[in-house]
Amino acid sequence: MSAKRAVNFGAGPSALPLSVLQEASTNLLNFQNTGIGITEISHRSKEFTGFLADLEARIRKQLDVPPTHKIIFTQGGGTGQFSAVVYNLLARHRLLHPELGDDERRLEYVVTGSWSKKAMEEAKRLCAGPRGVGGTVKVVVDARTFSKDGKSFDNIPPHAEYQFSPYTTTSLVHLRTRPPPPALIYYCENETVDGVQFSDDLKSPQSFPFGLLFPPDSDNEEGEGHQPLLPLVADYSSSFMSRPIPRLADHAVIFAGAQKNLGPAGLTIVIVRQDCLVDADAAGKLGAPPIPLTFAYKTIADSNSVYNTPSVFAIYVAGLVVKNIEEEGGLVQYEQVNRRKKEKLYGIVKVGEEAGVLRRKVQEGSESWMNVVFEVLGVDGLVSKEAEQRFIDGASQRGMVALKGHRFATLHTSFYFSEKLTIIRLFLEIDPSEVRPLINVAGLALIVSTGIRASIYNAVTEDDVEGLVVYVKEFIQTEKESRA
Repeated sequence: MSAKRAVNFGAGPSALPLSVLQEASTNLLNFQNTGIGITEISHRSKEFTGFLADLEARIRKQLDVPPTHKIIFTQGGGTGQFSAVVYNLLARHRLLHPELGDDERRLEYVVTGSWSKKAMEEAKRLCAGPRGVGGTVKVVVDARTFSKDGKSFDNIPPHAEYQFSPYTTTSLVHLRTRPPPPALIYYCENETVDGVQFSDDLKSPQSFPFGLLFPPDSDNEEGEGHQPLLPLVADYSSSFMSRPIPRLADHAVIFAGAQKNLGPAGLTIVIVRQDCLVDADAAGKLGAPPIPLTFAYKTIADSNSVYNTPSVFAIYVAGLVVKNIEEEGGLVQYEQVNRRKKEKLYGIVKVGEEAGVLRRKVQEGSESWMNVVFEVLGVDGLVSKEAEQRFIDGASQRGMVALKGHRFATLHTSFYFSEKLTIIRLFLEIDPSEVRPLINVAGLALIVSTGIRASIYNAVTEDDVEGLVVYVKEFIQTEKESRA
């Protein structure tokens, strides 16, 4: 290579192992000695379908996916799954409980960050109005209520604050007649934007409260849990294959966009429990809305993920990455490495806090292993865009890129009152994709970032993180000296 590669701390698309990129570049010209490049080969060829089956088997082995679950490969990213889970699990609910009205089909959302909030909002959009898909959205808990400022996503809420439906509470486990179960229960395991993650230690107060959904069965002498087939859905997009998934078998659906730890953008992996592979047409006869074919889990599963042309290249790279994970010791090894990486980085951020130079954005115990977020402070102890830019510039000079936080838009508009000009600036946090229509209506929209975010996915090595730690230490010292 003629130019030195930068260290990519981007949140996604993110870093990939160099060995994988080199092997992929070779197979762009000749895949498995076919004389055809991977981006040219038929998705129905024996070479590609064999490769796809091998990828499925490797993921199943690494994550210990039981035979009760199917692994499918689709497109549309995590955002596409915001809609897909609603369609598929409402169809399942309709088949199981055809007697219920739409207002009794509850979709329950645990909102701990920007992405679970977006998923909840998409469910509300799909359910709204007389032509909606049929269902009522309920927010089980909103983490902003428990934040330091009352409006930020900076924590995993206490277990006692989750308001799941009575169907799932301990007091109703032994009732013969229960209220109807929810159509789905949704959470996002790692919030990429906000740097918040559920703990993988099930005894931690920051873990997902499985005990509220699967309470102990006192009639079971062995103390095993009561295991109803609840429609538990988890977005694992930004932590997939970084460590084992707690209680994977208790989930109905787990999905993940590949562009964090697994490959390039364009591929979505979905792990679906078999009872959620429902006949959409049969559900339609009972009043369920038709499911678009590319969203229908059963259609994708029945065709072994090649109902239509899949993301061939993204699947190929993901296969190389999973093989690389195996060769380097598997998920157990990656879990240990990722733990050390995050401990080193949070450790230096703490040093920066004690020096009055940095400020972490997430409460202790709720921090993400993958996305470390913090702010750079000025001499007055407030967030300083100038100091933040000095941090970004210094990192860039050392070959460290993509450290700016998630981008939002700040909208500025002006109004006239009476004969006097009064300028009112409305600061609205909105997604950049929503900016264009607002520009046409309201004025000027500026894209701004929110602090520093270092995404330390699997392909970001310990040496890469150590280099960042050394730089942060130097930055802290420089800032302290400049303020003396």
